[in-house]
Amino acid sequence: MGRVTQRRKVHKFVLDGSAQALEHPVRYREDFLAVEEPLEVRLGHMSFSVTMRTPGDDFDLVAGFLVSEGVIWDPAQLISLRFCAGEDENGVQTFNVVEAQLRPDVVLPETGRNVYTSSSCGICGTDSIEAVRKSSHFSPAGDPLSVPVGVLASLPDRLREAQAVFDKTGGVHAAGLFRIHDDGAAELLCLREDVGRHNAVDKVVGWALREGLLPLRGTVLQVSGRASFELVQKAALAGIPVLAAVSAPSSLAVELAQETGLTLVGFSRGTSLNVYAGSDRVGVPAASSDLRG
Repeated sequence: MGRVTQRRKVHKFVLDGSAQALEHPVRYREDFLAVEEPLEVRLGHMSFSVTMRTPGDDFDLVAGFLVSEGVIWDPAQLISLRFCAGEDENGVQTFNVVEAQLRPDVVLPETGRNVYTSSSCGICGTDSIEAVRKSSHFSPAGDPLSVPVGVLASLPDRLREAQAVFDKTGGVHAAGLFRIHDDGAAELLCLREDVGRHNAVDKVVGWALREGLLPLRGTVLQVSGRASFELVQKAALAGIPVLAAVSAPSSLAVELAQETGLTLVGFSRGTSLNVYAGSDRVGVPAASSDLRG
């Protein structure tokens, strides 16, 4: 998998009480780790952001990040993306700097903001919560999508089955974009993996932008992990009507979902799920429809 994974030798301690473990409690083995490296995003010659990410689909990541920051929302606004020169201590190209050329009429963000995002937090450089409450060009509120609850509950397993990097490392998040057809069937359009959950989502959104698919009406974004404020923000800015997570949402995520008209699902684990906002989009069997709160 190239720079996506890295081999490392480890000491494995086995404590299961077996005869083999008692005789050889420490074993030496090779493990695969998900790679985490910095990526600098430049707008022209201006340094805009540095994020810690898993290399791969970097152009999608940058495009999606610019959508999430409210800088662009149309593929015509993004003229080009290219890797800039950058070498490690051995003189090898790192591919860790991407320059985006934007259309001249695109309003550039404040140059003094200096956004830094770690692999665990995507809005650490933001001046305030109010600064990320951006108005979207694509409101999910009017999307008439209806998703059968059984289909919605099946998406985490569909996501997990497609996670090749997680299979090898156990150390990445995933975001999968599903198109919901008129018959209720879910089609996986795009899946991206990364050490940062926000990066995985940006890679999906960036792919959609570059494919000319925004706004992403009639879709569900299924993510591993929790549903944070920033993930709701990213989904809303891309016009995604439903965001589903396998773990809990935050209180601010629910608040933003309600404000933007986005359906927010948490603890989706195959046999049950919780809908925290926009339950009208979740289709339930007739016998159960009177149970909707």
